This record gives sequence, structure tokens and C-alpha cells, in this order.
Amino acid sequence: MRGRLLLLAPALLAVFLLTRAATAPGAELSASPVIAIIIDDVGYRHREDREALDLPGPVAYAILPHSPHAAEMSALAAGLGKEVLLHLPMEAAEPAQNRFLGPGGLLLDMGREEFLSTLSGDFGSVPDAIGVNNHMGSLLTKHTGRMEWLMEYLKANDKFYVDSMTSNLSVAGTVAVQSRVPSLSRDVFLDNEQDAGNIRARFHELIEAARRKGTALAIGHPHPETIAVLREELARLDTYGVALIGLRELLLESQVPARAVPAGLRH
Repeated sequence: MRGRLLLLAPALLAVFLLTRAATAPGAELSASPVIAIIIDDVGYRHREDREALDLPGPVAYAILPHSPHAAEMSALAAGLGKEVLLHLPMEAAEPAQNRFLGPGGLLLDMGREEFLSTLSGDFGSVPDAIGVNNHMGSLLTKHTGRMEWLMEYLKANDKFYVDSMTSNLSVAGTVAVQSRVPSLSRDVFLDNEQDAGNIRARFHELIEAARRKGTALAIGHPHPETIAVLREELARLDTYGVALIGLRELLLESQVPARAVPAGLRH
């Protein structure tokens, strides 16, 4: 079943979910909690990016627009059957942070035409992107009007949105729902601290979140420590009673009400 779900375009999600809820509630839910993982900031470090692409299973990759290796990594990931996102730079609330924005950033003072033109160019630099998650954006994701422009574009181009939750005040998820754009939100950052012990602890937070809620989403980066920990932990997922799935399938899993989680896995 999962192989077929992965082929669903985002525009079909709403129809699929309505049918699923109306005709067979709970019939096709996963037997175990599920997680998904996105590796952000791909496109600048060729060796590290290639090592990240070698992670097993349906790990997704978020590629920075106009980065030196954006097109290459997009093609390589897609060729491996991996899901590709545009890691969309958005203005941060702290002005000093915006030196890390990179090319193709969306800014609060942009008019609608410039905003949408910049967004279109960003997608053009990551040809295989099926959705977006935000790079930075603690300022822009708080502004309903700008998020409405973004969701209008995503809906028109059959893309989905993942809120990286760089701000607790983000309205992006709410606007996505209002705009009928399929969306997800990040639960755990794996590597705010680039230490193997800390990354492993965050991974186990991800597992616990999935056991508690049924689904959970983590974001990490192509740091050697992160990739080493993920390689080890993904190899033992069966022992945790948790499955790794792709983002398209997570969209389906997370939007079905009252997912059935086996009682023995609830904490």
C-alpha cells in the first residue's frame, strides 16, 4: 500500500483523505507509530551531501536554492527515489541572522510580484522539489499576508508545505490549512548541538513523540555527526517498533483523525 501512496500528488490528498475517512476509518492505518526525517541545508557541501543521500530508507532532502550543487543534488536524490524539498530562505526576526539567508530569500518588504518571481526562481533551481520547508523565517512566517502569497503559489503548483517551526508564532501551518495546501510541522530538531550524544537523545525524543502521537517529523543537517547517528539508529528502527516513511505518506498518516497506536507502545 505504501508504494502506491508515495505516488499520490499533493492535489489528490484531500480527495483521498475524505474517501478514506468516509468509507474505511482506521482500516489502512499503520500498525506501528511512524516517523519522517528531512535533511536540511543540502547544496553547499558536496561530500557531506553525498553521504547524507546514502542514508537508508525514505529520508527527504531540503535543498537551498541557487546553491552550488542544488541541481546536481536534486537530480541525485530524485534518482535514488528520495523526496526533494525546496529549502526556502525566509527573513528572520533577528537582523544579524539574515547574513545566513543566502540567495533567493523572501523578505518582508518585497511586493507581491517580486515575492512570487523570487519564489518561482527558487523552484527553478531545485527542479525535483515536490514541496517546501522554510530556511530561517522567524519573521516572515509570522505574517499572514506573506504566507497567503506563498500558499497561493504552492496550491497552484501542486506543492505541499512543511513548517520548520523556527518561530512559535508561525502562522504558516494555519494559513496552509485555510488555503487547502497539504502541510506538516516539525516536531524535533536533531542537531542544534553537533554532538553525537545530544543528536542520539534528540532522535529518541522523536521516537517517543511518534509513540505518543502516532506520527513525528524530525529535521537534521548533513553534519558528519548527524549522518553517523542516523545511520546507526535507522538500522535498529524495528527494535523501537517504529517505521520510517516519506513525507507524502506522513501527510496521509498525520491527517487521519485518531490514529490507532497499539496500547503497548503508548507512554
